[in-house]
Amino acid sequence: MAIQTIHSLQELKQTLKSDTKNYLLIYKSGSEASECALNNLQTAIEQIRAINIMTVDVTEVRDIHVAYQVNTAPSLLVFEGEKFINVVKGCNEPAHYVSLFEESYFHSAMPGQLPKQKRVTVYSTPSCSWCTTLKNYLKSNHIHYTDIDVSKNQQAAEQMVRKSGQQGVPQTEIEGQIIVGFDKNRLNSILGIQNSNN
Repeated sequence: MAIQTIHSLQELKQTLKSDTKNYLLIYKSGSEASECALNNLQTAIEQIRAINIMTVDVTEVRDIHVAYQVNTAPSLLVFEGEKFINVVKGCNEPAHYVSLFEESYFHSAMPGQLPKQKRVTVYSTPSCSWCTTLKNYLKSNHIHYTDIDVSKNQQAAEQMVRKSGQQGVPQTEIEGQIIVGFDKNRLNSILGIQNSNN
């Protein structure tokens, strides 16, 4: 699937599809992190076909990052139809992008069948056993989430500490609320998970 290059804010607004999630990678040509993000994104979309993804180079287009108040590149902007809903900063592993796209594919594949799920972000590391337990619990309850490996994403790690005041993982952010550790009762309460034997 080809990634579409955007040349202006007006073109972006015309390209956003109203019935699905849209993704725009803001990158800076010549930047190592941006090249990393572009390459990993390309790898990711080879595995997920039906998504609308675009790129824009901030050295050529100056109005888009200003309009969405994004001041770092690379940044992947996520749109729900035409509404800007999230930003994923830095260069992430292809698997991270795939999970992001699979989540949107899951939601758009079943319109009207599921209530809108709260936005869930898990901050984790590969060596953390409680992180794995937490993610398995979310999966077993069909809760879709974005997983950020803070051992590889320094910006995200710093952002996590700013939000919670703590460095330990796992941490789960649900619509601005932070849960440190695997607190099943709070997860159940905030996400509306019925008590189960999980």
